[in-house]
Amino acid sequence: MSKPTTPRTHLTGLGALVLALALASPVHAESSTPAGAAKPTNTLQSLAELDGKAPSHRTLNIQTWNTSEGARVLFVEAHELPMFDLRLTFAAGSSHDDATPGIAALTNAMLNEGVAGKDVSAIAAGFEGLGADFGNGAYRDMAVASLRSLSAADKRTPALKLFAEVVGAPSFPEDALVRIKNQILAGFEYQKQNPGKLASQQLFERLYGKHPYAHPSDGTAESIPPITIAQLRAFHARAYTPGNTVIALVGDLSRSEAEAIATQVSSALPKGPALAKVEAPAEPKAGASHIDFPSKQTHLLLAQLGIDRDDPDYAALSLGNQILGGGSFGTRLMSEVREKRGLTYGVYSTFVPMQARGPFMINLQTRAELSEGTLKLVQDLLRDYLKTGPTQQELDDAKRELAGSFPLANASNASIVGQLGAIGFYNLPLTYLEDYMRESQQLTVEQVRAALNRHLSADKLVIVTAGPKVAQQPLPPPLDKPSEQPLGVPEH
Repeated sequence: MSKPTTPRTHLTGLGALVLALALASPVHAESSTPAGAAKPTNTLQSLAELDGKAPSHRTLNIQTWNTSEGARVLFVEAHELPMFDLRLTFAAGSSHDDATPGIAALTNAMLNEGVAGKDVSAIAAGFEGLGADFGNGAYRDMAVASLRSLSAADKRTPALKLFAEVVGAPSFPEDALVRIKNQILAGFEYQKQNPGKLASQQLFERLYGKHPYAHPSDGTAESIPPITIAQLRAFHARAYTPGNTVIALVGDLSRSEAEAIATQVSSALPKGPALAKVEAPAEPKAGASHIDFPSKQTHLLLAQLGIDRDDPDYAALSLGNQILGGGSFGTRLMSEVREKRGLTYGVYSTFVPMQARGPFMINLQTRAELSEGTLKLVQDLLRDYLKTGPTQQELDDAKRELAGSFPLANASNASIVGQLGAIGFYNLPLTYLEDYMRESQQLTVEQVRAALNRHLSADKLVIVTAGPKVAQQPLPPPLDKPSEQPLGVPEH
C-alpha cells in the first residue's frame, strides 16, 4: 500500500481532523511577476515592502471543461517549473461503503498493488525511474489518486500511461490483499491501546448514528476479513468512473496538452455515472459518555453537527473558530485552559465541513483527576464565546493572519491542485478563493457571533471522555502569568 501524498483524514483519531482535500483553510498562491519583469516569479515580499498592507496574491485563471466520458476538469497553467500535478478526486470515500465498512479504503489502497504484467514493485520502479510520484488516499467523502511528473514529453507520456493503468485497470492481486488486510487489522489492535482513538470512534458513532459517516473509514475488525477481490472490483467499477470523478491539473502544460491528458485518463476509467450524494444526518442526542481506560490522562472530546461544504456561513464560522481554538497560542481555549491554568499542552476546535454536515469538535487531554473541572471549563468558555462573540481586536487579528497566510500557504502547484480538486468535488464557484478572502475581510463581530449561534449550542454537545475513574480535584485558579509547565502531559 503506497504512502499517501497527503495525510489520510479518516477522522478516526484526534490528529485526523484536517480535511486538506476539503478546503478547510482556503488560501491563494503567491503572486506572479508580470511577463517580462526581471524579478523571479517566486519571490517573497519583505515586511518593509508591505508597509502594513496584506501580502499580494494572484488570481488563479481556472479553466474548466468536461471530458466526453463525463469527468469534470479544472486546469491552471503554471510554467514556472517544468512539471505538472494531476489529481483525480472520486466520490468514493467510506460514505459509499454501504453494508461493507472499509471497502472504499481497501479498494483505494489496492490501486497500485498490481496491473496487467506489473506487480507493486514494478509499478513503484516505473514511477521512480521516470522521476514521477504516485499518491493515493481514501477519506469519508472521497478517494484520490495523484501523479506528479516532469512535463517533458519523454517523461510525461510513459508516466501518464502507467498512471492510467493503475487507476483505471488495477488487477487486485490476492497476495497484496492479504498483506494489506493484515496491516489494517494490526492497526485496529493498536487502536485498542489508544484511548484517543477509542473516544473518537465512539464520538462519531454517537454523533452520526446510522449515517454513513458513523463508521471508521478503515472499516472494522469484523468487516475487513470477509471482503473479496470480486467486491473490490465491483466497487471500483461503480465508483472510479469518469462521471464520479473530478480531474485537477496544474503545471507546465498548454491547454491542448491538458485536454489530451484529461481525455487519456478519463477514457481509461470504467464507464459510469456519478454516485448519489450522501444524505443529511439526523440530529444526535446530546449528552456525555465515558470509556474507562487505565491511563494518567483523560481524553475529552466535545462535538456537534456542523455544516456542509457549501454553507453560506462557512467564512464566518471559519474565522470565528480560528479565534476560539482553531490556531495555536492566543486562541480563547489555549489562553484560558493552557496558558492561565496549565491544564493541557493543547486544546483545539475545528469545523470539518463535508458533503453532508461534518462535525464541529473540541479536543484535548488533561490529568485524570482534573478532567471533570476541565470539561466544565471548556463548556463554559464555549457558552460565553457564543454569548459575546469575538472582540473587535480578536477579529482584526484573525483577519490579518488570514490575509498574511494566503500567499504563503498556497504557493505550490501541489496545494493549488488540491484546491482545484475540492472546488470541483464540492461544486464551488471558480471564484471561490477570491470570494472567501473578500467575505472574510468584510465580516463584522456581530456577523461572526450570529453565524456561530446559528450552528452551535453549548447545550447540544455530544461528549465522550476516555480515561480512568479517579477522585477529582479542584482546578487551579487562573494566573495572569502563563504557566511554564502544563499539568496535562501528553501520552505517546
